[in-house]
Amino acid sequence: MATIRILLGIICLAAIGGYRLPHRTLLAQQSEKRQQVIATAEREIGVREKTGRNDGASVEKYLSTVGLKQGQPWCAAFISWVFQQSGFNRPRTGWSPALFNPKVNTSMAREGNVFGIWFPNLKRIAHVGLVERKEGNWIISIEGNTNIAGSREGDGVYRKRRLAKSIYAFADWIKVGEDKP
Repeated sequence: MATIRILLGIICLAAIGGYRLPHRTLLAQQSEKRQQVIATAEREIGVREKTGRNDGASVEKYLSTVGLKQGQPWCAAFISWVFQQSGFNRPRTGWSPALFNPKVNTSMAREGNVFGIWFPNLKRIAHVGLVERKEGNWIISIEGNTNIAGSREGDGVYRKRRLAKSIYAFADWIKVGEDKP
């Protein structure tokens, strides 16, 4: 009798475990989407402004994604372009604070998440980038409109290394975008 109960228990657990397979599939799909976003951003590393005035063919394609003209700051437009090229409908903004809201905010520095840096003098998030990976207390990122020093008014797309505690906010547009890739 005890053997039958144990066998029935194992069968029930196996059946319940089988219902989790779609969830595992979703996690795999999400991981694949994260890799796609990172790969898209990586291909842009090395892009530079033409004259240092938020201009040049690549910068203008990022800006046009969000309806902005040459000469505008473009870190948020770069993020929007990366997501568009990776098959996402959102985000679509050239305004860095708009990349963060309760629907997408997260506390995780996960690959493919957007991060924001707070500038006290502006009293807002004024620079954004993409988390490539986390290494201990550091975030390895890919950012547009920055430079070697990490400025918010830079000259190109760079891979940066930032102290995690310097990051003000994270947003997970990939998880939110699952319903509309």
